[in-house]
Amino acid sequence: MMKFIPYVLKTLWRHRSRTILTVTGSAVAIFVFCFVGAVQQGMNDLQTRQESEGTLISFQKNKFCPATSHLPQDYDQQIEKLDGVKDVVPVQVFTNNCRASLDVVVFYGVPPEKLRRARDFELSAGDWKEFEDHQNAAVIGQSVASRRGISVGDKFSIGDLSVDIAGIFRSNDPAEENYIYSHLEFLQRRKGMNGVGTVTQLEILLEDGIDPVAKCTEIDDIYRAGPVETDTRPKGVFQAKSLGDLVQLINMAHYLGYACVGLVLSLVATTSVMSVQDRIKEHAVLQTIGFTGSQVFYLVMAESILLSIAGGMLGVGAAMLVLEISSLSVGAEAVSYTHLTLPTTPYV
Repeated sequence: MMKFIPYVLKTLWRHRSRTILTVTGSAVAIFVFCFVGAVQQGMNDLQTRQESEGTLISFQKNKFCPATSHLPQDYDQQIEKLDGVKDVVPVQVFTNNCRASLDVVVFYGVPPEKLRRARDFELSAGDWKEFEDHQNAAVIGQSVASRRGISVGDKFSIGDLSVDIAGIFRSNDPAEENYIYSHLEFLQRRKGMNGVGTVTQLEILLEDGIDPVAKCTEIDDIYRAGPVETDTRPKGVFQAKSLGDLVQLINMAHYLGYACVGLVLSLVATTSVMSVQDRIKEHAVLQTIGFTGSQVFYLVMAESILLSIAGGMLGVGAAMLVLEISSLSVGAEAVSYTHLTLPTTPYV
């Protein structure tokens, strides 16, 4: 049948308007399918990666948006003395949007000396000492830098907050590249807020082999009757809870992806049926000159397969291009996860 490929291509080109519309429709459907898959893959990667780190997040109980959580900073000294706790990092969080967003900007205020111990990243541009020596300096993930067009030495402002970019970092954890790290006291003293002595959350790093669930219970029991009650969870669980509403929405969109695949099949099938009906006389001539019914069927199937492949390649290529150039990230309640990339395996 390979020798009839030129005939198939000529047939498709002879009905170019129908061919172009079918390929375009298939490409759009596959693009949506890939985009939904990228969102779900990013969510799964985030939770799996954080659960394996052995890190806890302690937040003020019954608070949701970071703007409403205020824990006493001196809790870190008490928690650090507990058995199995390697380090405690006080974190002040500032975000431009607590709701779900494709371009959430999240600032983490952390003591510089603890930032390097708590995070595994390296500067790809800029100077770490410049960050340590200046209160209004910040280091920014390269995903945010790319999305916002920021370079070292620029001044970046969001609302009333303005920082000088001292460095751009890259990390093995792509989710980290969606954050901006500044000095803890700088965020605590920002305009309109005097939060010295309080933090949004405490990040607790555990020794190897420590049961995270038991340690969460132990910490919460200590402050159950304290001035501010805590809600401590493993980092992956905390982030999954923060993104809970978004996860449900993404799971619903999961079915949209399958609907798009069904749309592609329906579109190609409709085109094939129309092609057969329009070319009854042509197929009759083919059978007259010696083609069997099965051979004519194979020619029609070859046209459908070529249309499907062309639409699929166009849709996947467009999705890869858009996701790579845009560096989109999805976030909610100051939790952001990696810029979207196509999944390496089919999502289910």
